[in-house]
Amino acid sequence: MRRTLITIAVAATATFGLAAAAVPSADATPALASSAHHAKRVCAAARPGEASCLAEELVDTATGARVNPLASAGSAARPAAISGKTPSDIRSAYGLTSTGSSGRTVAIVDAYGYPNASRDLAVYRSQFGLSACTTANGCLTVVSQTGSSSLPAYNLGWSQEQALDLDAVSATCPDCKILLVQAKTPSFANLGAAVKTAAAHAGVVAISNSYGGGDSADSSYGSYYNHPGVAVTASTGDNGYQGASFPASSHYVTAVGGTSLTKTTSTRGWSESAWSGSGSGCTTLNVAPAGQTSGVTGCSGRAIADVSADADPNTGLAVYAPTSSSASSWAQYGGTSLSSPIVAGVYALSGRTTGYANTLPYAASGGLNDVTSGSNGSCASYCTAGPGYDGPTGLGTPNGTSAF
Repeated sequence: MRRTLITIAVAATATFGLAAAAVPSADATPALASSAHHAKRVCAAARPGEASCLAEELVDTATGARVNPLASAGSAARPAAISGKTPSDIRSAYGLTSTGSSGRTVAIVDAYGYPNASRDLAVYRSQFGLSACTTANGCLTVVSQTGSSSLPAYNLGWSQEQALDLDAVSATCPDCKILLVQAKTPSFANLGAAVKTAAAHAGVVAISNSYGGGDSADSSYGSYYNHPGVAVTASTGDNGYQGASFPASSHYVTAVGGTSLTKTTSTRGWSESAWSGSGSGCTTLNVAPAGQTSGVTGCSGRAIADVSADADPNTGLAVYAPTSSSASSWAQYGGTSLSSPIVAGVYALSGRTTGYANTLPYAASGGLNDVTSGSNGSCASYCTAGPGYDGPTGLGTPNGTSAF
């Protein structure tokens, strides 16, 4: 069966300047679900030749403003009421017992500038007791698509995407170094150039791409993502089953779908189902990665997803993200923009990225949590989660690092 995800992000209001210590603890992560709130994409739809970021935040349905989902009417927004997942939650859910990455670097590729990236990441990491990762101490590096320090113009939506990506990598691999590469625009040419810059940076073992656009053949843009020895991950999209999107459809990347992640009293302690927004599909423009066969996927070309992780905005990550070029606040975000950097962080923890990393899960699917419920559409195939491979969740979600 195939499963597809719709990526939605959830954001909760908090006033800039409130104490970071007021943010959610690892034990307070209820799911959000209310008709008073809805998930909103933070980036405009992709134009031809371009990609759109896939982060989504929770907003007030009546006003459109970022909200605190659990604050009572009329009360001040309190970061402590945000229900988003914490680093402890992510690491518990995916069996990530090791924090050691031996100095490996995860690269994040996005478009436009985010002038307060280092400041905001410091707030996030301090809140959850993670070691400092700033531009000042060399843990965080921010460069343009050419590798220079001359950074592109600010864009609110894409800076919120970058905040989600930075926090998700930090949650998954706390001692990883992070390289943030900012493309001048969201064109596939500029984003691709940023990926090449990331792959050439010393120490980079994984590159996360939380964006997508129309499907494309690898003969057009695939060379930008062709980096054996580096795990390149890409979000499958947030619109459910609508066919393939690029770069997730590339032969060279690990296509990452999405799930809804809920805490339970089971032995694992967590339950997952296919997120209704998780992108899935089949493209005949590109060939499948080694290990992905038509007998398994029903696709004569490249099927997506390969693997998955939490993406439902209602079960998403607590993030410290911009509200303007100068101010930031706590919020809850989701979408396959969350699952891609999580999986990139798992690759960095494993350190096993020889050859094409997207083949590894197919050779070691026993190291994954098989997701067997949920759907992202009503198609005859590629829409419903079930035992083994399916479209919305691929082979499953990380269960430690052995499949990566």
